[in-house]
Amino acid sequence: MTIPEPITWISNPRAATITHSPAVEKYFPPGIAENVRDFHSEISAYRVTPLKSLERLADQIGLDKIWVKDEANRLSLGSFKVLGGSYAIHQTILKRLGNPPGFTFSDLRKPEVRAKVGDLIFAAATDGNHGRGVAWAATKLGFKSIIYVHKHTSEARIQAIARNGAIVKVVEGTYDDAVRQVNEDAQRNGWQVVSDTSWEGYEEIPIWVMRGYTTLFSEVQQQLVAMGKFFPTHIFMQAGVGTLAASAFGYYASLFAQARPKMVVVEPDKAACLFHSMEVGDGKPHSISGELDTIMAGLACGDPNPIAWEVLYDCADGFIKCPDYVAAKGMRVGGVPLHGDPSIIAGESGAVTLGALMFIMELDRYKFLREELGLDENSQVLLVNSEQNTDPDDYRRVVWDGGDQIPRMYRVSRNPFAEG
Repeated sequence: MTIPEPITWISNPRAATITHSPAVEKYFPPGIAENVRDFHSEISAYRVTPLKSLERLADQIGLDKIWVKDEANRLSLGSFKVLGGSYAIHQTILKRLGNPPGFTFSDLRKPEVRAKVGDLIFAAATDGNHGRGVAWAATKLGFKSIIYVHKHTSEARIQAIARNGAIVKVVEGTYDDAVRQVNEDAQRNGWQVVSDTSWEGYEEIPIWVMRGYTTLFSEVQQQLVAMGKFFPTHIFMQAGVGTLAASAFGYYASLFAQARPKMVVVEPDKAACLFHSMEVGDGKPHSISGELDTIMAGLACGDPNPIAWEVLYDCADGFIKCPDYVAAKGMRVGGVPLHGDPSIIAGESGAVTLGALMFIMELDRYKFLREELGLDENSQVLLVNSEQNTDPDDYRRVVWDGGDQIPRMYRVSRNPFAEG
């Protein structure tokens, strides 16, 4: 049996040549992030999530800073996904009302507004977090929701969606099969699909979802400026269909143009549709097939989001694919940090970038990659913990029981007398 490498890398040299990205201009026009954050700030439960600094770890692996935007408690839902779902639902309703100015989240709950909009039913396909966010937002506004999940979705994630008011349907196959099925059923039943991925003839709502995530990065910039920092030098962003990564990269490319940070996409090796698209090399998004069997459930996607790919092809400096043990390492390091660093309770999808960054910095075999990306003692790296332990049983399997162990050949020797 062949043991997979921790890091498989493919560069995108064209990103360094892009002085103007039509995709960034189209999807992230000036002022959009501020407008989105203004909307989210009207939600009564809205709070800025913490930006945690892993200073001891950064020093140990040869970096200046590691910042982790911790989305574990976003609106008490355990994931950043609600930012996109709530904004897309808001925009959908506004469009049906003729886009009147000045509408807030609470205005959408008024009886007169509901009477004009009618009894909308919102539908979505999910690995867990997106569906929970859509269900939460729909319920808060007094609408029904129907969420489709694939057969490998854990019971804990299904129950979390149901607790937020949705009807949950389990579909045979993968996440991508659930996306196709919910779209077919929605057309037949008159439901409104809120998807974080796009397809031909369905782009407006996924654009709103992608823009909805910019609140996260707007908060990061505010937090960095408060610390006297300008912006990160590097961003490592996990990806399933690619929407979060595109939101991050589009936000920073729009804000800083060619002075933007170095930006890297990280995927599971068994669901690396964006890596594969780069590998094909024709500039178009390409799907992969199979079971997509990875512990990183939120990233187990075979079909890239075409609008996200436009941004990533222009802005991502490279793509990484990782086996499950990389995510497992990130989970354990976050949960049991060095003395003095804050703990980060991260699910599998939320931890993979931390694991990937550590392998790159600690193993001699990736010296070439450190040099290519300019990762050194002056680097300030931004990561996002996109989810808490939304499947507690699997979290304990990995963190408590040592599941998905690092192969011996890729383990780093430690000084037994070192602090922490």
